[in-house]
Amino acid sequence: MTITEIKEVLFGGKLLEISSADLKKTADCFNFLQDFSKDKVIYGINTGFGPMAQYRVSDEHLKALQYNIIRSHSVGAGEPLAPMYVKAAMVARLMTFVQGHSGVNTEIVTLLQAFINNNVIPFIPQHGSVGASGDLVQLAHIALTLIGEGEVFYDGGKMPCLQHKTRPAAEVMRELNLKPLNIYLREGLAATNGTSVMTGIGIINLLYASELLNVAVLCSLWMNEIAASYDDLMSEELNACKYHGGQREIALKMRTAAATGKRLLKRENELYNDITHEQKATFKHKVQPYYSLRCVPQILGAVYDTLVYTQNVLENELNSADDNPIVDPVSRNVYHGGNFHGDYISFEMDKMKIAVTKMTMLLERQMNYLFHDKINEILPPFVNLGILGLNYGMQAMQFTATSTTAESQTLSNPMYVHSIPNNNDNQDIVSMGTNAALICRHVIENAFQVTAIHLIALSQATDCLKIAPQLCRETQSLYGDIRAIVPVFIDDTPKYKEIENVVEYLKKL
Repeated sequence: MTITEIKEVLFGGKLLEISSADLKKTADCFNFLQDFSKDKVIYGINTGFGPMAQYRVSDEHLKALQYNIIRSHSVGAGEPLAPMYVKAAMVARLMTFVQGHSGVNTEIVTLLQAFINNNVIPFIPQHGSVGASGDLVQLAHIALTLIGEGEVFYDGGKMPCLQHKTRPAAEVMRELNLKPLNIYLREGLAATNGTSVMTGIGIINLLYASELLNVAVLCSLWMNEIAASYDDLMSEELNACKYHGGQREIALKMRTAAATGKRLLKRENELYNDITHEQKATFKHKVQPYYSLRCVPQILGAVYDTLVYTQNVLENELNSADDNPIVDPVSRNVYHGGNFHGDYISFEMDKMKIAVTKMTMLLERQMNYLFHDKINEILPPFVNLGILGLNYGMQAMQFTATSTTAESQTLSNPMYVHSIPNNNDNQDIVSMGTNAALICRHVIENAFQVTAIHLIALSQATDCLKIAPQLCRETQSLYGDIRAIVPVFIDDTPKYKEIENVVEYLKKL
């Protein structure tokens, strides 16, 4: 699956389909393992788990062994993970099984498919994973519902939200005529062992971060339109002198959109061809704008390149077999290793949150430019359209944006290097990938809030200068959308609901 395809399943209402070839591959792997394992010692089939692997489990307890790992590891804590992230994790788990290297019966694949397509969302507490052996605790909560235990969110087939009460999984399965998962060989271990939760969270993080980047490009262009900047900051010739694909791409996006507007200035017209400039000691209009306006291709280009690479890593992980051991019917062997280790995802989530934080910082600095009348020299303080001293404009909104940005800066410290040995030192170095993905999710949520406030500020500045008709088509359209949510305001009124509504608008782009 590609990120585009999984987006259709998660946000577009598309049903998840499994090909007959994938089911056959899964079945062939199961059949091979069933025959191969009869007279051999194989981890997690007839041994204990983790440091308990040194203990052989007798044949009469093999089914109980698989149930035990599910039940014993359903020990998460904290707030439940939002349904969309759980659904993404289930898709990622299913994708591991259809690689044909997990040795599971096809029953677990079709049951996961039914949960996904009917929006049956297992209750998963956010805390519990150290990211190796994958997401044991969170995945155990999914597996618990597959065996007809635990709790789920369910709203009759519609995507539920956290405001819904949980229901017993067994009750919902009876309504949908779904049978609890049977245990055949290693379904318990396979269901709980892997990187699917961090991958699922990471996929949605990427989708949201990509949307935020698109908006940040438009905000930055809009910002330069308000300041009537010279357009050579986005010129092809300037940006071609640096060999970073992201920088060139951002400059191209800005250049293409700007072509339909009337606010940006041509340096050759204003400064190169006017001989009257020779007589001036100072220039009222800034010869070069501040860095938060001028260096947008360089700053957002690095963010763009980061997200492109992150997508590649996530798609690789999504289409990988990430459990242990790995069953290979082709070489007729079972290999023990560490494909459950979440380092790739952990590292990318840290890089993504740093990129999103830098993007947030850029917008916060642009906002400060708008609010600081002595810097911009064209707008009243805090784009206050009322009476200065009596009214306050967006003064307090800046407090919210600045404090939220500061929180993201602190959260951007890496999780990837915070390994703590545990599990009797069997897990002596771990990825903390799910923690990294959750913190990245928090940083992205912060970015939505700061972006929402910035969009309101850009709209106020546009109305103050009465330049809406001169904006390019794309920023003018964005202006219209924001004004439909937050009309121009002069009087001081609470704006927290409007900020929330703009955030919801951004998430639906």
